Amino acid sequence: MSRQRLWKSALAAVAVLGLMGGAIPTTTTTDPRASTFANPVLWQDFADIDIIRVDNAYYYSASTMHYSPGAPILRSYDLVNWEFAGHSVPKLDFGAKYDMSGGRAYVNGIWASFLNYRKSNRTFYWGGCVDFAKTHIYTATAVDGQWSKLSTIDKCYYDAGLLVDDNDTMYVAYGNTTISVAQLSADGKSEVRSQQVFQTPSTIGTLEGARFYKRNGSYYIWLTKPANGQYVLKSASPFGPYTVQQVLLNMPSPISGGGVPHQGGLVQTQNGDWYYLAFVDAYPGGRVPVLAPITWTSDGWPRVTTVNGGWGVNYPVPTLPAPPRQVKPMTGVDTFAGTALGPQWEWNHNPDTSRYSVDNGLRLSTATVTNDLYSARNTLTHRVQGPTSTGTVTLDLTAMRDGDRTGLAMLRDQSAWIGVKRDNGRNRVVVVNGLTMDSAWRTTGTGTEVASADLAGTRIWLRANADIRPGSGRQARFSYSTDGVNFTSFGPGFTLNNAWQFFMGYRFGIFNHATSALGGAVTVQRFELTTP
Repeated sequence: MSRQRLWKSALAAVAVLGLMGGAIPTTTTTDPRASTFANPVLWQDFADIDIIRVDNAYYYSASTMHYSPGAPILRSYDLVNWEFAGHSVPKLDFGAKYDMSGGRAYVNGIWASFLNYRKSNRTFYWGGCVDFAKTHIYTATAVDGQWSKLSTIDKCYYDAGLLVDDNDTMYVAYGNTTISVAQLSADGKSEVRSQQVFQTPSTIGTLEGARFYKRNGSYYIWLTKPANGQYVLKSASPFGPYTVQQVLLNMPSPISGGGVPHQGGLVQTQNGDWYYLAFVDAYPGGRVPVLAPITWTSDGWPRVTTVNGGWGVNYPVPTLPAPPRQVKPMTGVDTFAGTALGPQWEWNHNPDTSRYSVDNGLRLSTATVTNDLYSARNTLTHRVQGPTSTGTVTLDLTAMRDGDRTGLAMLRDQSAWIGVKRDNGRNRVVVVNGLTMDSAWRTTGTGTEVASADLAGTRIWLRANADIRPGSGRQARFSYSTDGVNFTSFGPGFTLNNAWQFFMGYRFGIFNHATSALGGAVTVQRFELTTP
């Protein structure tokens, strides 16, 4: 996933081809008894996919940029229905800006990275280059267990893929246009050697997003042409020489209005079948995963199984053993039971852990004095479910103090929120829009109040309904309730920005910050994500 993309022609092709795609499915959950599944298999923002299988479970890693914890891992038993499992990077331990100290890290952090499993020591490895500087490697013995940093390599493995070879040697393929392969030390902590293995011809353009595989004695480096193509390199040796073939270019999308399926990775099932999990640019919602079967030619080249010349809206469900259980749904209610947040939650930058607690409810004490939501610490985010969904948060306002601001945001580089302002001893429910950033992700607008009403009582339900179907003009609409039953539509609709440059799609953001002094707090009693 490049940070250098100015491919106007490619994006124009994306727009045109997206219109050729299939109808938008109304659900992203497939009945386990169904004979076919619909793309996208999951309509949430999980880009720069790496996918692996360990025994009967499939694991899916994704980018998170400035959100913390980083590098989420999803789990599935059928490649179609997914659940949150954990994060590979517990904290963005890459400098003060990730704590919003002396700067901010928007659109930095966790970019395209690798996830793989090493059977010899029963360990999962995650690695990624941060800030174009160093590659950080984390390990765990269980994806939902404790991850810790194994090492930092003083080199950027840009858009890297990890192969654990048959002899247990670990290789990393990486690079943009110039593709290289590095061999890691036996303990995975350092580099033994690195060598350029392929220079992308100018007739192709940019290739990146490497994934590294071995099949029937041949080595494959899976590469994307952002954002409308996929290529593969093949060799008898990890260090080449490699031959290149095109896998797809400008393939019609399975999502109406969405881009060309690209990047992502390959995985082989227990039964020997192969699948390709790619993603589709689908802004304003982000980049969402689509699945297709892969076949192989007699001379060992992969081919995507198409439907009427494009990526299918529907395919047969993979033939796999019965799952040990049904995965947890990606929508529903969270009452913040227990003492820890679930893996579906990620903070905007690293949180101040002294200013929140989970104990059968989430208490958010103000952590920052600011008029700028983009500079406020401890904004908790949740992905939006497509094509449309509603997020509803229940807040106890009892401990708010004058100058505090709390609410539910549609959070991206152009944002709006519904919430509560407390000033002069009284509360008002408000809608604020016009929160904006420039192309360097500096705040250019802290918001304008566009609706206001006095609020009695200390409990409020805030709601945002978001239409994130790909395209321009999609809107979010806000409402509130004082009894949890009767909701009042409030404020104008907020038009969602569908430009790709921020990379991450819109999220629901729950926040509480001060504008005068610290000391106030709210309790988040409940969050519910629903679809029509």
